[in-house]
Amino acid sequence: MSSAQIKRPLQSAKCGALTGDVRVPGDKSISHRSLMFGGLAEGETRITGLLEGEDVLATADAMRKLGATVTRDDDGTWHVHGVGVGALREPDSVIDMGNAGTGIRLLAGIVATHPITTFFTGDASLCKRPMGRVADPLAEFGAKFITRDRGRPPMAVIGTDEAVPVTYTLPMASAQVKSAVLLAGLNTAGTTTVIEPKPSRDHTERMLRHFGVDVDVQVNDDGGRTVSLTGPCQMTAADIVVPTDPSSAAFPLVAALIHPESNVTIRDVCLNPLRTGLITTLIEMGGDITITNEREEAGETIGDLVVTGKNRLKGIVVPAERAPSMIDEYPVLAVAAAYAEGETRMCDLEELRVKESDRLAAVAAGLAANGIIHRIEGDDLIVTGGVVPGGGMVETHLDHRIAMSFLVLGLRAEKPVMVDDAAPIATSFPIFEQLMADLGTNFAPVKN
Repeated sequence: MSSAQIKRPLQSAKCGALTGDVRVPGDKSISHRSLMFGGLAEGETRITGLLEGEDVLATADAMRKLGATVTRDDDGTWHVHGVGVGALREPDSVIDMGNAGTGIRLLAGIVATHPITTFFTGDASLCKRPMGRVADPLAEFGAKFITRDRGRPPMAVIGTDEAVPVTYTLPMASAQVKSAVLLAGLNTAGTTTVIEPKPSRDHTERMLRHFGVDVDVQVNDDGGRTVSLTGPCQMTAADIVVPTDPSSAAFPLVAALIHPESNVTIRDVCLNPLRTGLITTLIEMGGDITITNEREEAGETIGDLVVTGKNRLKGIVVPAERAPSMIDEYPVLAVAAAYAEGETRMCDLEELRVKESDRLAAVAAGLAANGIIHRIEGDDLIVTGGVVPGGGMVETHLDHRIAMSFLVLGLRAEKPVMVDDAAPIATSFPIFEQLMADLGTNFAPVKN
């Protein structure tokens, strides 16, 4: 039984300044891709810094079932012996992806153009998430999909050995859908192209190049991007150092900013320009954030964040075009906005409605439960900051980011803030509670 199936209510209470020097776990997006791409490459890929949360471990198990050899040394180094593009084997059993939305969608793209049948399932949260967004474009390659109503898992993917290349225009910016289409193109003769209306995370493009794939990226007149590759492709094993996850760094980052006198350093954070929307936004709100020790690793920019709480945050308008670069960080940005002076408007959050939960509704409900003035206008979330009353119970809907965000909210609230289930946090940030405790936070089990 996964930890996400055992409810564990937790509360956070007001604490003093946060201080310390920490390293959050490895980036989840890069960790997923490093295992998948290593499994598709020829030769051995060594991975250090891999996030060992439940989501990524599910991807490791999936690659084993698809024929790759995946092992871990005692020092945390992972080894992936790949089988080569086109050589995946049909799994002997159902692949359980747990809560890994990225994992199931990207793997669907990979297996769609292999002549195998693959069955996917997941936990209660994943089985509520729509797969049609990837199934529809992947069907254009010739793959077939069988899902429950409204395109939900469990899901069978019947791959094709007669794949045809696809040119697909994304209805909205989505790194997962873009990646699924590109990965299907790896084992397809001809040029596969994805046109995105706004730039989304480009870890797939960067890492494919690291593994020897020629990926062409063009900036369109409207600011979007056209990404293409020509298959069938050969991938060559390449070692990877996984930087720490900016989406996980967001929690100690915001916790420090809302506490005067705090001084926290967060090490080795991925600073990919398409992942730094939250940092840009918090600096615009007046947050004192300094980037030091900036460098490059395997095509990704990495650096340390030095954060203090000396400045009171101020409300701003967060533009719609920034949403793809911080889509996972809006729940914790709403927490920052709750403590900021004035009103913060977060624009065009439609994508939040199809994450691990309907995050827009879940965030609004959590704000309401804790006495924070807010409203939703269309797909915009508007939060009025000030003193946070707290005292509410937040329903997490098995969503790790909702749980962590509202635990941060409680660290300066007048009354403790409770979340109904902290167990899903293990999917992405298994050391969250210990790391936050080391900084000086105050978490405790909720007593019946």
